Amino acid sequence: MTPISISGIIILLTIIVSYKGFKDHFFLDKYSFKVDAVLIQKDYKRIITSGFLHVGWTHLIFNMLALYFFSSSLENYIGAMNFLVIYLSGLLGGDLLSLFIHRHHGEYSSVGASGAITGIIFSSIALFPGMNIGLFLLPAIPGWLFGTAYVLISIYGIRSRTDNIGHDAHLGGGLAGMLVAILLFPSALIENTFTILIVAVPAILFILFIVYKPQALLIDNIFFKNRQNLTVEDKYNLNKRNRQKELDKLLEKIHNKGMNSLSKKEKATLEEYSK
Repeated sequence: MTPISISGIIILLTIIVSYKGFKDHFFLDKYSFKVDAVLIQKDYKRIITSGFLHVGWTHLIFNMLALYFFSSSLENYIGAMNFLVIYLSGLLGGDLLSLFIHRHHGEYSSVGASGAITGIIFSSIALFPGMNIGLFLLPAIPGWLFGTAYVLISIYGIRSRTDNIGHDAHLGGGLAGMLVAILLFPSALIENTFTILIVAVPAILFILFIVYKPQALLIDNIFFKNRQNLTVEDKYNLNKRNRQKELDKLLEKIHNKGMNSLSKKEKATLEEYSK
């Protein structure tokens, strides 16, 4: 990676912006990804600016080291501008999936370059057949295995909600990066068909599933935490609790910001729950 590489500029810019956020909470709050700010206030710049902010040095260093390790070979192979397009596509794809999944969670916020970096990693998997991947102290494994495991872990994380990791941004960013890389270099789909399909298909199917069955995300972690079968009564009570939680959030939003702050879908939900 040369001193004037795009990846080097991204790393330097991210360190500077993140450090500014460490010192200035108002700056961090103004440019972080926030669902209400994007959907209600139409502050779309946050979808991009949040990718240059981090919550602390550990978060920042881990992401920048991952970007550094994967950037050199990829940027030299595809060129600076293509690298930038894939990086921004991963950032955009990650935040858009987060926006969809958390569209009813107005208070949800996040920062970090993880989605963009996952896009770089997945694009590398798509373009370099047979590559092995090892992160830090982890042993190197075939790219297809790493990508598949990463997708499955991300899906589990989105469904279980047992930690504060942005699994949705990882999944959206990785898939976006891989698809854009294929659009830029269509020959990769022929040369590396197996790897691309085994990584991309589960991610695409899961996203389609939650688009058409969004209620699948309205869980209370009973399955994931207790590993027990739900009775009809359990399912009824769980659904009732989820409805009440969503209603409480809508009423709180109205109390703080007024009725006009609700989206068309939120108003329809409120009307349905009020019957």
